[in-house]
Formats: sequence, structure tokens, C-alpha cells
Amino acid sequence: MLNTFQAKVRLFVAVVLLGGIAPSYASEPLPVVASFSILADMVKQVGGPHVAVTSLVGPNSDAHVFDPTPADAKRLAQAKLVVVNGLGFEGWMNRLIKSSGYKGPVLTASKGVKTIPMAKSDHDHGHNHSHAAPDPHAWQNLMNARQYVENIKVALSAAMPAQTADFQARAAAYLKQIDALEKSTQAKIAAVPMERRRVITSHDAFGYFARAYKVTFYPLQGLSTGSEPSAADVVRIVNEIKKNKVTAIFAENISDPRVLERVAKDTGAKIGGTLFADALSEPGTDADTYLKMFERNVSTIVSGISVSP
Repeated sequence: MLNTFQAKVRLFVAVVLLGGIAPSYASEPLPVVASFSILADMVKQVGGPHVAVTSLVGPNSDAHVFDPTPADAKRLAQAKLVVVNGLGFEGWMNRLIKSSGYKGPVLTASKGVKTIPMAKSDHDHGHNHSHAAPDPHAWQNLMNARQYVENIKVALSAAMPAQTADFQARAAAYLKQIDALEKSTQAKIAAVPMERRRVITSHDAFGYFARAYKVTFYPLQGLSTGSEPSAADVVRIVNEIKKNKVTAIFAENISDPRVLERVAKDTGAKIGGTLFADALSEPGTDADTYLKMFERNVSTIVSGISVSP
């Protein structure tokens, strides 16, 4: 007759063999590293309690000039999934992955997005962009964000198959929110006369927004913020303001606003507020999620271009 201890051991082995006990890590959140704060939020929205997300480039920080540290390599090495934007946005990521020794899956969240080319007026700013390369800021069109969410859902389901149904449900709910915001965005901008839909921004991050919502952007700098605006950049923007009767200038949360403030003073255009292009705001503030950021940008732009100077 089996003693109590032997009986317990046999019962444990039988349950394990039947698949009743999953490995201990299966119930723990999946460690995910996202390249920057906007992607990190999207992963959190789809993954919910099943993921523990770290953003390499944090809120109000500029991915264009990000310089990874050994601590970032360590975070990457401990991840089970890495999520990047791709399209040349994270020029430092391949080096970081190599130095970290990470061998796991890397999701390019923009995969499948219909890209647009960089503006021909864009300049290199040290990132060796070619004019044939795509604009990486695809999240500035809400319909592209739908593709990001689908890609994230698939990647998380592959990493945690047991949670697939929950990922699908969370993604579906998130997509409904995106669609509702798309509808309200189109309505708000449609109410502004076309001739007033002209704005100045710090750098060329709103190409997708411009095409999707029919707003013309005149960026002070190109795709990257890796260098200070030149005197020629400033002269060009002043001329654009005068030629096109632009009345609103918008700073960005990741850029120094002083040059634009000087341009506003010299031209009589007004600073219409701060836009969030490549990074969310700090947690607990009004642009701390992707959807809140997008909605705030729309409201700021519409408010800025609707009021006469």
C-alpha cells in the first residue's frame, strides 16, 4: 500500500503528464520590449495583464537621437518578444539587438502598412536617409494603426497561444476605439475650410496625417531631429508662412521650441500649441496613450487653425 508521500508524488506526475499543470512561466506576464512609447502602449492595450512591457525610448523622449545603454541591452536580453516600428525609424536597434545577444522574435509592427515616401525636401540629418526610403511615422494615420494592432495581436498569440482568445478580444475592442476616433477626426477636420489647413511643425513627422486628413504641413526640419535647424531652414519656413499665409505654428514635445517661437515673433504667426509626434507624454497626463495622444493632436491642430490671428 502506498504511503501518503508516494501517493502525492504519483498524483503530481499523472497531472503533469495529462497537461494539467503548465510550466510556471506560462502564468507570468510575457516580458516584451518595445522600441518607443507609442508602440509600448499599443502592446499594453492588446496584451493587457498577460504582458509586461518595457519601452526603450520613454515618454517625451526622441527616438531619433536615442543612445542605447548597457542597461537597455540587458532589458533586451531578458525579453521574450521585441517590437519595433521598422521603416528605418530605429537606426540603432540592429546594433542593440546584436550587442544584447537577444535571439527571440522581433515584430516589425508596421509590416503590411502602405507607406508613403519621404518628402523630397527632407535632408539627411546624419541618418543616411535616401529620398526613396519610406516615411517611418506611419502611426500618424489611424488606419495604419489598425495594421499595427493586428500585427501585435498575431505576435502575442504566437508567444502565448493559451491567451489567444483574450488577445483577439482585446484587439477587437481596441480597433473599435480606433475606428471611432477616426470618424471623429475626419468630422473635426472637415469643419475647417481647406485654405486654413496649413501648419508649421518642428520636424517632418506628419506626412501620413497630412494625406489621411488633408492638412498641409510645413516642417522646420526633415524626418529626423538629430541636428539643429539651419539658418536656411528658418528662412525657408519664414517664406512658407508669408507665401501660404500660414497662421499657426506647432511645437513638439520632443523638440526645443525656441526657434519656432522666434519664427512666430518674426512673422506674426501664433504658436498653436504642442503636438506629440514620436512620443507619448508622461503617465497620468493628457497624451499618455496612443489614442489620447492622437485625439489631443487633432484638437490642438483644429483649434490652432480655426482661429484667425
